[in-house]
Amino acid sequence: MTLQTIVCVDDQPEVRRLLADVFRARGAGVVGFDDGDAAIAYLVANPADLVVLDVDLGPNRRSGIEICAALRSRLPELPVIILTGHGTIDDAVAAVKAGAADVITKDPYLEDRLELSVDKVERILQHARDRRRLEQENAALRVANERLRKVVSEPRSAIVGESAAILAVVAKIERVAPIPRPVLVLGPRGTGKELVARAIHALSPRAAAPFVTINCAAVPESLLESELFGHEQGAFTGATKLKEGKFELADGGTLFLDEIGNMSLDFQAKILRVLEYQRFERVAGSEPITVDVRVIAATNADLRQAIARGEFRADLYDRLAFEVIQLPALAQRMDDVPVLAAYFLARFRHEVAVHVREISAGALDRLARYDFPGNVRELKNVVERAVYQARGDVLTDDDVDAALPPPTSATADGDDAGLPLPARVDAFEAQLCRDALARARFNQKDAAQLLGLTYDQFRQRYRKYGLGKE
Repeated sequence: MTLQTIVCVDDQPEVRRLLADVFRARGAGVVGFDDGDAAIAYLVANPADLVVLDVDLGPNRRSGIEICAALRSRLPELPVIILTGHGTIDDAVAAVKAGAADVITKDPYLEDRLELSVDKVERILQHARDRRRLEQENAALRVANERLRKVVSEPRSAIVGESAAILAVVAKIERVAPIPRPVLVLGPRGTGKELVARAIHALSPRAAAPFVTINCAAVPESLLESELFGHEQGAFTGATKLKEGKFELADGGTLFLDEIGNMSLDFQAKILRVLEYQRFERVAGSEPITVDVRVIAATNADLRQAIARGEFRADLYDRLAFEVIQLPALAQRMDDVPVLAAYFLARFRHEVAVHVREISAGALDRLARYDFPGNVRELKNVVERAVYQARGDVLTDDDVDAALPPPTSATADGDDAGLPLPARVDAFEAQLCRDALARARFNQKDAAQLLGLTYDQFRQRYRKYGLGKE
């Protein structure tokens, strides 16, 4: 490294000139003072790399040893070289005690001695900078490790279960997490596809970087391009300022594309291009933007069938499917119901002050006999609703019965059996929506979640079947 600014303090003008000539020849800027206290006042307000200080600054002034001690107390990182007239051992000992980096005798070889001393100081400073850099890097690593531990232990990143099916999923997550390639997560609604994506991110080298999510089915395709790639100011009506898209926000981290099967073929081609080249343009932009984003995509659709129908690009599937994680329906892992129920009870107790402390064997048996078409998400809602409504400290089978949805009335053997198939499907769907509303205490967002729908999708059915009038 090269010293940029050196402060020289000596009461003899000829010595200050000599010092200035020596240091300016090395490319440094030099500021001279004949008084130590004036130098301190300057250094407190201005940066410097080195102080060269005479031990004897004249009568009625503090000595260089005193000035050195004062500087070290105020600016402990600033190195000081002490100049002595006679080079006595007492002067050298006093200078070192005061915190001087070196002591040099004023003699005919002063210039050579200064060169050697400054080289020594530069090495000291470089070591100090290297040490600070390592300390900062270690501190950053400690913060990142602590954050990683918190992320991995967060409930939203936890994959809960002991069945063979879920253990196979966890094994795949652990194997693929360190590999910087896309992952495709498949499974019915409510099985925890986003949890899997979060777990992959948390166990990857990108854990300290952003995890960004978007539900592709919840955004109209006319707006999806702006959401994913951003737009320039004035790109369209209402675009009053530049907006960064999800890909930019996820730079260095992970982007979770939920319900990717809902994209049109044209938009799938745009996603494929970004995956291939990690480059795109904002809407109405002309400058390419390069990012480093790991994509995890998810859908409950059968993409193989969608490819066969010409509704999904085979090349996009191949690009996404570096690893495919298939999540089982809860009905395929019923052994996990007791573990999941206990987990959801513990979480609910942590979030809400409830008096239920445990789940009875009868309640667990009742949960195990229900098929949970809404999968793990529905189990969570049932457990929380049962705990909320329960009167005692132990959750009973009656509490669970009260929280489970009532049987649907629109069946093939019911009053709708003589209707055409589309009408029977509508009647069945309407009844499902009614049941979900009742279970959600008529909160439409919660009802949509119970059915595995977006709020907009539920609202469409709410209006279609006139549920508000009921």
